Amino acid sequence: MVKHIVLFKLKDTLDPAEKSDIMHRFKAAIEALPEKISCIRNIHVGLNVNPAEEWDICLESAFDSLDDVKAYSVHPDHLAAAGILKDAKCGRACVDFTYQEEEV
Repeated sequence: MVKHIVLFKLKDTLDPAEKSDIMHRFKAAIEALPEKISCIRNIHVGLNVNPAEEWDICLESAFDSLDDVKAYSVHPDHLAAAGILKDAKCGRACVDFTYQEEEV
C-alpha cells in the first residue's frame, strides 16, 4: 500500500471568507473522487483549525501502488478538483510512502 500525503498553503492575501470557501470546495471535490476514480482506497481532506501553523490543508489518501497514485494524479476528475486551488495556493509539500495495511 502507498500513503499519499499532500499539504497546501494558501495565499495570505486571500480574504478569510474566500479562503474558507476555497478550502471547503476543495475538500468536497476531493472527497467525492472515490466514486469516480476506482484506484483510490481512501481519501480525506483535513482543514487546519490552528492559525499558528503554516499549512492550511492536508490531503491524506491511500492506494495499492505508486502506479495508482500516478494514475490518480493525471485523472481528469482529480485535475478538476486540484484546479480549485490553482490560483489560491502558494505552497505544496508531498510525501508518498509504503506501509502495511494493518499499520493504519
